[in-house]
Amino acid sequence: MIPLPQVSQVAQTIQLALAPVFLLAGIGAFLNVCVSRLARIIDRARAVEEWVLSTRGKEHDRMVSEIRVLDRRMSVVNGAIFLSVASACAVCLVVILLFAGNLFNAHLGTPVAILFSLAMVLQAAAFGTFIQEIRLASRTIHIRNEVLYHKVEEEEEAA
Repeated sequence: MIPLPQVSQVAQTIQLALAPVFLLAGIGAFLNVCVSRLARIIDRARAVEEWVLSTRGKEHDRMVSEIRVLDRRMSVVNGAIFLSVASACAVCLVVILLFAGNLFNAHLGTPVAILFSLAMVLQAAAFGTFIQEIRLASRTIHIRNEVLYHKVEEEEEAA
């Protein structure tokens, strides 16, 4: 029979588990940002898909180029989401091991440290991937010169 832990031991384990739980909240907020960006990219891609089918010439080439970048951005954001979820899973395992170690009086310090380090590496990779998506977006979001320097012709002004 497994000896039941004292309330004070459980309270101490809960205190130890608070930091990883706060980390989970932060990862959740980051996932919310990533999913929001993914939704906006998908919305833009759907609009551009329609324009690709209805445009010709330079405008068509510009739309095809944009949809390729949007496709790449979707893949990159999905990568960031995957890495963040993997990090969150590792953090959950850390919390589980903290409680298991307390409940079974096992020495699980090494696996906890390894899993927590893995969670941090995965989250750092997710942030790096997110930076890559931001750079992709900022490189492609420019107002074309023909729009920036567009002048209304005199005929249109007279009308």
